[in-house]
Amino acid sequence: MDFRSSALGLLAALCLAVPVVVAAEDAAPEASFDWFEYAGSDPVDATASPGPEQFRNPVLKGFYPDPSVVRVGEDYYLVTSTFGWFPGIPVFHSRDLVHWTQVGNAIDRTTQLDFGQHDLVNGVFAPAIEHHDGLFYIVNTCFPNCGGNYVITAKDPAGPWSDPVWLPELAGGIDPSLFFDEDGRAWIVNNDLPEGGERWNGHRAIWLQEFDAKALRTIGPRKVILDGGIDPAEKPEYVEGPHLFRHGDWYYLSAAEGGTGEMHRQVILRSRQVTGPYEPWARNPILTQRDLPRERPFPITSTGHADLVQARDGQWWALFLGNRPYPPLQGHYVNTGRETFLMPVHWEDGWPRIAEAGQPVPYVLDGPRLPRSDEALPTSGGFTVRDEFEGDALPLYWMTVRNPREAWYRLGDGALHLRARGTLLGQRDNPSFLARRQQHQDADATTLVRFAPRRDGDIAGLAAFQNEAYWYLLALTREDGALKIVLDRRDGRISDEPLTGTRLAVATLPEQAGEGLRLRIRARGADYDFQYALPGGNWRTLAAGVDGTLLSTAVAGGFTGAVFGIYAARHGQAR
Repeated sequence: MDFRSSALGLLAALCLAVPVVVAAEDAAPEASFDWFEYAGSDPVDATASPGPEQFRNPVLKGFYPDPSVVRVGEDYYLVTSTFGWFPGIPVFHSRDLVHWTQVGNAIDRTTQLDFGQHDLVNGVFAPAIEHHDGLFYIVNTCFPNCGGNYVITAKDPAGPWSDPVWLPELAGGIDPSLFFDEDGRAWIVNNDLPEGGERWNGHRAIWLQEFDAKALRTIGPRKVILDGGIDPAEKPEYVEGPHLFRHGDWYYLSAAEGGTGEMHRQVILRSRQVTGPYEPWARNPILTQRDLPRERPFPITSTGHADLVQARDGQWWALFLGNRPYPPLQGHYVNTGRETFLMPVHWEDGWPRIAEAGQPVPYVLDGPRLPRSDEALPTSGGFTVRDEFEGDALPLYWMTVRNPREAWYRLGDGALHLRARGTLLGQRDNPSFLARRQQHQDADATTLVRFAPRRDGDIAGLAAFQNEAYWYLLALTREDGALKIVLDRRDGRISDEPLTGTRLAVATLPEQAGEGLRLRIRARGADYDFQYALPGGNWRTLAAGVDGTLLSTAVAGGFTGAVFGIYAARHGQAR
């Protein structure tokens, strides 16, 4: 098995070697999925079409927030947040900053980190990648009750990455980032409470401490180099996501302010000494969209958490997160999550500028003057990806919620097989659920499932999922002895809603439907359709125009994006 494969496959292989003896009538059934196809596009595609030397934003569509990038020779490596999803911290490679190929997941073994049973918005967030003397470093936070701040290393960015080395001196802070100076000394900057505690809600500081890159530990005293933000009189909230870099004779501190919502902005400071004092630019911020009206065509909002990199041709570029809400804009509904955008950096009197005040982030712009990078799969624009499940490992972008603690899936006979367990989609746990990101406002997720429910409550199908409290499930099940196709919804606004969700629609099926039932979820902005097709039959609509805003962060909360995934369970055995 390829060392880049998800630990789920390794876990399954190990556990399947142990025979399990159970009565046939009590054995959990398997649901087999022959293939899974994702197809997506966006309404803006019709009005923003790149030319031969241009590219389209975002460069990483879907739930890929908090990008951090490093250049090593002609190669660029990028990591993003995954929070409570496993495997975590995808690692991407590019040679042109536009076309990216995922080469691994830095957290791909269940022994590295334990996400517990916390909300999916917890876990790993805002990783930062660096390279020095042939070794790659990622510094990151696992929060809460997950260990705090840590560093992992690898000789190959595709992996394997080491187990975490914890950095207890960083206390309760988050968002650590590593900087190697020209003299070989290394420094860590991170967000934490200011000295003496916060003086207003969201008051945070950026701290600096030296780092021993060989011993993998912090050394020397910690020091606050930015307290509150560039203008404490404004009481800015949550200065975070700091990065240090050097340009000429100056050290630059780049950081985000205002949280990651619509008040998000990126600011810049500089100093002659790495330890400060750091002075803010009078023309801050260097990137924001909060000064633009929300009610504009195809808005990009919430930009910030930028990381800057100098290309080998000397040009500087910024990768940063942003949102693409869909109508109705008044609610700022986003199902695709926070995505990764790319813009050139222009230097003004020794200061870096990403976007002018009032300048919208463009969907199409001129690309870097770099040789085009080959990509295994598209990550921008409209595209279709079909997984046939014919290999011995899942594609790297498939993931599950939290750490798997037993083997419940396997690949074989050209299909992906899920064991129907008693862990349900509505629980804070690890159900038999594998998913991939929704990357477009208009998207179709289609699969073919073979499933023979042995008793009432056995269920398997296709889900549109934001978190355990907000999802739709289109599935094959047995009720009162009859085979049925059902549409269930869990909406966390209903406090007494069961873990199995609320039934929205149902239809009785012939028994042969379990021999190969096609399922499809169609998203069109806020409207979702749920369809099925019997073996050899045409598509039938079980429900149309269902409210998709409950899959948005505006309704469901958090920082992640919606996903489409396959699922199997046995109701009545929840644990």
